[in-house]
Amino acid sequence: MTRGAASLLPRTIVEAAAILRRREASSRELARLALERVAADPYNAWLARADERALAQADAADRRLAAGGAPLLCGVPWACKDIIGTAGVETTAASRMLEGYLPPYSATVVLRLEAQGAVMLGKTNLDEFAMGSSSENSAFGPVTNPWDPTRVPGGSSGGSAVAVAAGEAVFSLGTDTGGSIRQPAALCGIAGFKPTYGRVSRYGVVAFASSLDQVGPFTATVEDAAIVCEALFGADPRDATTMPLPAEDLRRELGAGVQGMRLGVPREYFVEGMEPGVARAVRAALAVYERLGAELVDVSLPSTDRGLAVYYVLQPAEASANLARYDGVRFGLRVEGPDLVETYRRTRGAGFGPEVKRRIILGTYALSAGYYDAYYGQAQKVRTLIKGEFDAVFQKVDALLTPTSPGVAFPLGAKANDPLAMYLNDIYTLPVNIAGLPGISIPCGLSEGLPVGLQVIASSYREATLFRVAAAYERATEHHRLRPPAATAVAGARWAGHDPGRRRAPGGGGMTLAAAAPVVGGS
Repeated sequence: MTRGAASLLPRTIVEAAAILRRREASSRELARLALERVAADPYNAWLARADERALAQADAADRRLAAGGAPLLCGVPWACKDIIGTAGVETTAASRMLEGYLPPYSATVVLRLEAQGAVMLGKTNLDEFAMGSSSENSAFGPVTNPWDPTRVPGGSSGGSAVAVAAGEAVFSLGTDTGGSIRQPAALCGIAGFKPTYGRVSRYGVVAFASSLDQVGPFTATVEDAAIVCEALFGADPRDATTMPLPAEDLRRELGAGVQGMRLGVPREYFVEGMEPGVARAVRAALAVYERLGAELVDVSLPSTDRGLAVYYVLQPAEASANLARYDGVRFGLRVEGPDLVETYRRTRGAGFGPEVKRRIILGTYALSAGYYDAYYGQAQKVRTLIKGEFDAVFQKVDALLTPTSPGVAFPLGAKANDPLAMYLNDIYTLPVNIAGLPGISIPCGLSEGLPVGLQVIASSYREATLFRVAAAYERATEHHRLRPPAATAVAGARWAGHDPGRRRAPGGGGMTLAAAAPVVGGS
């Protein structure tokens, strides 16, 4: 691969690492190609570019590669969801409330990737404060799906999913509160992994729902997801929720197959309301596992139908508490009023979008005097019940197989005015967050030309088993190799200079930013 030659960005971390080590391209060349793709992005997947930073990191990676012994991620271009703090690079959480905010420090996950020598290209678009299932709630415009730009990419991590699906980054990071990595991965036809709660530090990530949030990767393959997680996993003294577990080779079982394994199929996940094409694709995937020698076991998780209600009590309640810090005094946007209370009202009214306001109101109500025990307290009890049901099932099976989403990518605006219909998109993913379990979505076919996702769920801290099960299906099929036609149409981008710039003009409308104090943290 030489400058001037038509070329694709490598699909996988493994491919990129091999290219760099064979000296077929330098890290700087890969970074320039990736930045060129980012600059031409037609999906509104990016909120900020970090061109100078990326090229400086690429040069450092080239020096490290020349010295020998560099990690696999060294020199590999990646994308960061714009809810993850990055020192000196604007971090907005796709909200006017944080427009223009430059964090003074980076999240632990960013520091760990930088320690590996990975090259960060910029920040990706999302539903505001990660609240949504379609990436339509961004204050800076919706993200569109590269398989069909009239449709959503899923959310909230839609920009990170699109960056990988469209070949603009080799891998990316998202956050998953109720399916916000796995659901967009399914709708965009890539792999998206949510780790066990406590595996990955949340320090430096803008807090949404602290007992549910986890950072995880979007990748082209299961092996790549394991590689990224090996870099991210580990205790962090700045985040007391991380577990002090030893470093682990998450790829040790990738080639072991599923012969003799018992894989559970929860009957509650195959109910009325799933699109027929999704049901067919998932059933076909189950048949592949049987051909590979796994035993499929019918299991029951009877509290599944309560998961949506539990989630939409716990998550808004925690969001209400976390977002109370945005008051126009300490962090972010400030809209002056005649007194302090009016300043609060004007700031929050101007800074938050409709979905964020809706969830704050729901959460404040659930936590209010007289309702706490009836709503939040009851939801926590049912949460314990849901976790107990998963624990009981994992005494009988090695992993669970389910759909990721009940449907394929839907048209932009189709569910914008129906919050319940929108929330139902996460019905198969949010129980995993409620129980704190690991889950991955991998492509398992197409329905009407759009990707379908298969979800693999494992018991807590059994990520190696989960990757083993997912990798067995990936090796036996070709679905993970499919790419959006629109993305491959621009694959012939040539090595050339690019025009650095911002993704949008600064706004403000007379509003001012309060002191740039840290708004991100591990709580």
